Amino acid sequence: MMEEIFTQLTVWHWLAFGLVLLGIEMMTGTFDFLMIAIAAWAAAAFAWLAPDSLAGWKGQLVFFGIAAIVMVLFGRTFLAGLRGTTEEHPTLNKRMASLVGQRGVATADFSAAGAGRIKIGDTVWGAETAGDAIIAEGDAVVVEGARMNTAIVRKA
Repeated sequence: MMEEIFTQLTVWHWLAFGLVLLGIEMMTGTFDFLMIAIAAWAAAAFAWLAPDSLAGWKGQLVFFGIAAIVMVLFGRTFLAGLRGTTEEHPTLNKRMASLVGQRGVATADFSAAGAGRIKIGDTVWGAETAGDAIIAEGDAVVVEGARMNTAIVRKA
């Protein structure tokens, strides 16, 4: 029964199997299924190019098995750096953190307690002074940090 199924293996079966594995890889993101898909495509090339005496169903399965093992080992050793997850941009969705280092202008005199408002681009933000400097309306400031929704600034 199984032998009858395997004797029908063609290049197209290996190409389709590789596409199925690629689809599974896209859903899982393990990187291993990609390596096995490449092995399936290599088996398709083997089935197409190898002489008939070697490219029988047994030869194709042996070639695929060896290629799959080699590709997975290659992917886990030499391409191990690609497997790691990359951290998202450090200030993505952290609006106040993205303001650090930007220049702005005080929109009003800062109070004696050091609280005031600054304008960066087209947005006005609440701010506090980083030190004891007195900031007046129109003074250029630089954002040094952030606390909750308040920018910590110093005179530029």
